[in-house]
Amino acid sequence: MTELYPLALRLTGRKVLVVGGGAVATRRVPALLSAGARVLLVSPHLTPALRSLVDAGRITWAERRFQAEDVDGAWLVQVAVDDNLAAAAVSAAALERRVFCVRADDRDAATAWTPAVARHGQVTVAVTAGGDPHRAQVVRDAVRDGLADGTLPGCHVPDTPASFRGPAPETAAAPGRVALVGAGPGDPELITVKGRRLLATADVVVADRLVPGLLLDELRPEVELVDASKIPYGPAKAQEEINRIIVDRARAGSFVVRLKGGDPYVFGRGGEEAVACAEAGVPVIVVPGVTSSIAAPAVAGIPVTHRGVAHEFTVVSGHVAPDDPTSLVDWPSLGGMRGTVVILMGLKNLPKIAATLMAHGRSASTPAAVVQEGTTSEQRVVKAALGDVVEKTAAAGIRPPAIVVVGDVVNALATVPVA
Repeated sequence: MTELYPLALRLTGRKVLVVGGGAVATRRVPALLSAGARVLLVSPHLTPALRSLVDAGRITWAERRFQAEDVDGAWLVQVAVDDNLAAAAVSAAALERRVFCVRADDRDAATAWTPAVARHGQVTVAVTAGGDPHRAQVVRDAVRDGLADGTLPGCHVPDTPASFRGPAPETAAAPGRVALVGAGPGDPELITVKGRRLLATADVVVADRLVPGLLLDELRPEVELVDASKIPYGPAKAQEEINRIIVDRARAGSFVVRLKGGDPYVFGRGGEEAVACAEAGVPVIVVPGVTSSIAAPAVAGIPVTHRGVAHEFTVVSGHVAPDDPTSLVDWPSLGGMRGTVVILMGLKNLPKIAATLMAHGRSASTPAAVVQEGTTSEQRVVKAALGDVVEKTAAAGIRPPAIVVVGDVVNALATVPVA
């Protein structure tokens, strides 16, 4: 085999065709979007994670099987199907049009390869290792670790005093164990160092819909990726099935990472999964994550507390409406308090939430804000008085996931520019 010619592609505004709507496409599409590509995805079916990108208008979906004309105008083709005949038809159409084609099913038949990739700030590490994916992953991880801890020459990071370092991490992830890992609020770089290290050693990853897609793009090729949002049944039954999958895979000897958006224990049902593992005798590691309840307001220029403005903040779920008898939130007390109220999953019920808070003491002039997809490139912010926030949020077309903040802190840093 001849040497590969390494190249970095500028894809901003350029069409990239992805054929297939399964786990491989779920892992590859986020990196293409991060590069600014216009993604056309052709597949009769999609994973829920990809469907959410379609619903958000971030990718175009052709709900059918591949046609040769789909390649027209594309700068790159990614074949993400395991059907060799179907993949061959796509690569043949790409070859005829002189468009480079990446194939998940057969690297030797492809005209381009997707390397093992790691990202650290403005540095992107891409390793091919002659077609050996395991070796590429090992080299990539070694370079990434060197970038992260400052041991790689030219990438010094100020040393941390020993008294602040805490306990040494495990040297390796043991089989037959589960790690509940918080992936953070959306920016893939906001996962913890420990969380990213454990993710790199996982045999099985059970991922939520809100997990940063670029983290999945870095998984080893042999890792089993389970899309938790694709599991059928109602919410309770789906959670039971997730618990079963986690426990069964661990009992079979796999190291399982349950990757959850934000923090595992902040409205993430991580507690239920930890209990299920404990009852089954499966050891569990819990890796806290950066919760969007604090991070999303922060990146929008809103501190949840501020000297002289708010000495307390309360985080509540707005998934259940205030007038629903199953709600466990003391909404009347929230209306009477002076501190900050942060509401997760409350966009749908925002009209009832705002009305209830005002009915129990909050002034209609209280500053409020809604932050959509905080810490990501899709972040949007709407600020308004509590009495007007419902109307202005609807007019702006804000959609989930979004965080609602109520309190004077919304305007505390109004004069500070947001990067």
